[in-house]
Amino acid sequence: MSIGPTGTNPRPAGPTGVAAWLRDLTTGARFALTGGRDGRLRTALTAVGVGLGVTLLLIAASVPEVLSQRSHRETARAVPTEASERLDPAADTLLVRAVETDFRDKPVRGTLVRADGPEAPVPPGLDRLPAPGEMVLSPALERLLKSDAGALLRDRFAHRLVGTISDAGLAGPDELYYYIGSDRLGTDAHAVRVDRFGDGADLPPPDPAALVLGALGCVVLLMPVAVFLATAVRFGGGERDRRLAALRLVGADVRTIRRIAAGEALCGALAGLAVGACLFLFVRRFAADVTIREAAVFPADLAPSAPLAALVTLGVPAVAVVVTLFALRRVAVEPLGVTRGGAARRRRLWWRLLVPAAGVALLVPGFTGADPMTYGISVDTCRVVAGAALLLVGVTALLPWLVERCVARLRGGPVAWQLAVRRLQLNSGPAARAVSGITVAVAGAIAIQMFLAGTQSGPPRPEEPSHSALHGRFRPGTAAEVHGWVDRLKATEGVTGVTGFVERYADKENGGPFSVTTLTIGDCATLRELAGIGECRDGDTFVAQEPDGDVDTARRFPPGTKLTIKEWAEGPSARTFRWTVPTTARVVPTRPDAIGEHRFGVLATPSAVDVAKIPDAETTFGVKVRPGDPDAIERVRNTAAAIDPALRIWRAGGVVKDDHYAAVRQGLLIGAVLVLALIGASMLVSTVEQLRERRRLLSALVASGVPRSTVGWSVLWQTAIPVTLGLALAVAGGLALGRATLALIGRTVTDWTAFLPLVGAGAGLIVLVTLASLPPMWRLMRPDGLHTE
Repeated sequence: MSIGPTGTNPRPAGPTGVAAWLRDLTTGARFALTGGRDGRLRTALTAVGVGLGVTLLLIAASVPEVLSQRSHRETARAVPTEASERLDPAADTLLVRAVETDFRDKPVRGTLVRADGPEAPVPPGLDRLPAPGEMVLSPALERLLKSDAGALLRDRFAHRLVGTISDAGLAGPDELYYYIGSDRLGTDAHAVRVDRFGDGADLPPPDPAALVLGALGCVVLLMPVAVFLATAVRFGGGERDRRLAALRLVGADVRTIRRIAAGEALCGALAGLAVGACLFLFVRRFAADVTIREAAVFPADLAPSAPLAALVTLGVPAVAVVVTLFALRRVAVEPLGVTRGGAARRRRLWWRLLVPAAGVALLVPGFTGADPMTYGISVDTCRVVAGAALLLVGVTALLPWLVERCVARLRGGPVAWQLAVRRLQLNSGPAARAVSGITVAVAGAIAIQMFLAGTQSGPPRPEEPSHSALHGRFRPGTAAEVHGWVDRLKATEGVTGVTGFVERYADKENGGPFSVTTLTIGDCATLRELAGIGECRDGDTFVAQEPDGDVDTARRFPPGTKLTIKEWAEGPSARTFRWTVPTTARVVPTRPDAIGEHRFGVLATPSAVDVAKIPDAETTFGVKVRPGDPDAIERVRNTAAAIDPALRIWRAGGVVKDDHYAAVRQGLLIGAVLVLALIGASMLVSTVEQLRERRRLLSALVASGVPRSTVGWSVLWQTAIPVTLGLALAVAGGLALGRATLALIGRTVTDWTAFLPLVGAGAGLIVLVTLASLPPMWRLMRPDGLHTE
């Protein structure tokens, strides 16, 4: 080494510091883009793999914004919570009444409005308020009314169409919503006067089961993506190492080649970001076509917030660089070649057990069996996410140790088996990394399947009435009004029976257990349909008791009982109605009404109690239609809408739809299929890369007389052994995670066999990857693979 004239070492040639970093990163990027056909292929594979992962990450990052925008629009159009303060009519007020109907078991919601003056507020999405007899519809409702499928619905919307609700006034693109101008609101007790929309409307609390399912779904779909990203940036590792050895030969030091390798990985990651952004913009165009639980998404809402977008933009390249440098930690790149880690140390188990143990610890409170919906315990979404993520990461961390220990004990067997086992004994790391994505995906999918099965089971439900039985509720009417409404419903085609009466829950004045009963008001003809009352005159009262029923109404509410009815709304102006069951009331047996239900409680004729004084009383209808005639149901709803849009008719016992989690399951299944496809592509690329690195060995085996079929079976076993161990680990981890998350919401496991189809999918993936790798393997086993320079 020469010494300068001042006795100091000469300065190194070339740039230093930041300039050296930029030079080396640029060199790596140049190798990625101009490294020949193989180099461009590796960069393209990395870009596609990272791009698919980035697309899923951007979709997941958009979920908070989707929920936020939807909630914001629903709040903006809602009636303020303080609207019950009884504003006086003014130029800037209006009367509103929320109404709802159903069509083919889909809710059709709307608002009746009547302006008090020219300055009345206009709800979001409208240019002006509709006048009486006018209506404004959502685009989805307008399309439905114009289609043949909505022919029966058109009778409920005979008003003049004067506009369309814009996106700002809708929760989603498929929402069936409307505004109708009404001149009846002045006498409607349920109408409220407002001077604005939005500003403080209380939204219902989220369902704990939905929170846990959403958190679990995000973790399950994103964890394999993270594994896949880590695998994608390793594509072409062997060829990269040989190129780095050549750079060492021409004078590059260890730090320089590491920076060059980082630049190559960074180039592929940045290309993947571009590919992912383009795929995301393409996919979001179809957001409105995906409906989950009757809710679709505006494409404009599917946009990640700035912090999450920045996290993805900066995080993915950072992961690519870190993974590349981590992969080089045990690689000695020397001028004459590449040496990999010599005698590898045995993997340690203790820290691999700590990770899943920490995840279980976060979910341990769920094993107490407390039901948040019963005891008011809130579900901590962050804890669920962290616990599920740690448990799945722990499963991934355990896999390399398990593969190493198992293959170390394997001995003997056919030649193909011995070739595969020996290869795994020499280096099981790449095989374990390739399979880790399947392990995470299958474990998470098992947990979700168990969770869905558990949340849908619940306690046994009583048998629901037939879909030919309908319920209806409306404002309290006089005896003459109720008779008129019942007659109109009876005259509807397909109706076989109607019962109508006014009712309200009432409390026993002295309280005590079972102190609530029903006060039913109707004329003698109506009460005869509800109970065997015998002789009846206006002014009579009865106590109806179901024969052989569990509730002894006559003993708990005998004649002379004092009843109290309080208005639902709280405040100093809340009304209270007190009434005493006459001592002349007779105890009578109930009989099934028009829809087969028994109405036990206190029955009274109109002269016995003043309906107008009962707060929050409602007219209740029971309607029976011909079984198997769904059009009859819609005709009944049309008749109800003609009486008043506020009269809603729905199926007794609730709407029995297909499984309402079916769309969620379908969405998660699509996501799982995409993830498995990514992992399959990753495994295929990794397998082909390993075959290319061993092409001389494969050619030598064939040249020495080893049959090609033996080599093919060895490749199959090399894939099958780690995948089988990974699936076994996935089953254990998935069952544990599913049990823990179900316990968080107080449910129990109902399906311990949810892993069977997923294990089958994993096994099928082995076969597909093996078959797809056979053609390149046959080409690599040709004699010219022995040529060298």
